[in-house]
Amino acid sequence: MQIRVLTATDIRSSISMTEAIDGVERAYAQLSTGKATMPLRSRFHTKKGVTLVMPAHLHDSGDFAVKIVSVYADNPKLGLPTVAATVLALDPQTGMPLALMEGDSLTALRTGAAGGVAARYLARTDARTVALFGAGVQARSQLQAAMAVRKIERVWIVDPFESAARRLADDISGWTDPPAVTLAESPRSAVAQADIVLAATTTTTPLFDGDDLKPGTHVTGVGSFTPQMQEIDANTIRRARVVVDQRDAAMAEAGDIIIAKATIDAEIGEIINGEQPGRQNDEEITFFKSVGLAVQDAVTAGAVLKAAEEKGLGTVIQMS
Repeated sequence: MQIRVLTATDIRSSISMTEAIDGVERAYAQLSTGKATMPLRSRFHTKKGVTLVMPAHLHDSGDFAVKIVSVYADNPKLGLPTVAATVLALDPQTGMPLALMEGDSLTALRTGAAGGVAARYLARTDARTVALFGAGVQARSQLQAAMAVRKIERVWIVDPFESAARRLADDISGWTDPPAVTLAESPRSAVAQADIVLAATTTTTPLFDGDDLKPGTHVTGVGSFTPQMQEIDANTIRRARVVVDQRDAAMAEAGDIIIAKATIDAEIGEIINGEQPGRQNDEEITFFKSVGLAVQDAVTAGAVLKAAEEKGLGTVIQMS
C-alpha cells in the first residue's frame, strides 16, 4: 500500500480557485439530489478541546474523503495552532487510502469555492464592489472566489485590527488584475457601497445593520458555525432571500439562521439543479449561509489529488 502526502504548498499549487468552484458546484448538485452520503459531523470532546470528524462520499463523481479537525484553545501556549485539520482521500472501490492532505489549506480553498458558487448564481452579473468583513485566511479566500466569478473593481476591508487589514490590502495589491482596496471607515460605509458583502469572521454578534444594504446586494456568510454565533443580523434575514448549503446543517449549526428564525428559501444545490431559481431580479437581496460540509472537502480533495498525480506533486510513501 502506498499513499501520497500533500503539503499546504502542494495544495496551493494543484488547482485554481475556478477549478475549486466548479468542483464544489458539482458536490452541491449531487448533495441536493440525494447522490451523496454525508452524516452530520461527529464531535469528540477531551479535557482540552474538541475534534470533529467529517466523512463524505459523492456517488456520481466517486469522491470519498474524511476530514479530521481539532480545535484546542490552549495550543498557542505550546507553539501550536488552535485549529488543525487533516484530510484523508480514499478509493471508493476498495476503501484504500490514496492521499493524506494538509487540511487547513484545503479548507480555505473549498470554503472560498462555496462562496464563489453562491456569487455565481446569486450576485448580480454587473457586481463590481465588495465589502469584506475579516482579514484572515478565509476572508482572503472569499475575495479570491468572488473575483473568479465577477469582475471586482473595488474592495472595502472591515476588520477590528488595522494591522491585519493593511497586511491583506498589501497582499491583494500583488494579485493579478487587483481591485482597488480601501480600509473602510465604518461597517455602514462599506455595506452601503457594496454589491457583494462577504463575512468571514469569528464574531458572535452581527457585523452590520442589514437595513444599510442597498437593493440588489448579495451577502455570503461563512464565519459563524455554532447556534450561538451570529455574523449576519435579523434585518438582513428579513430583507433577503435565504439560501443555504444544506437545510439540516444550517438549522442545526448556523446561529445566523437559528437566532433570526429565518425561513430558508432554497439549498444552493437546488438552484444549481434548476429546481429553484437563482437571482430573480436586480433589486433582490440574497443571503447565502454556509456552515461547511464534508462533501466540499471530498470533491476538493479529489480534484487536488488528480492534479497532484498529473503534476507530480507531493511525496509518495510506501506503507507496506
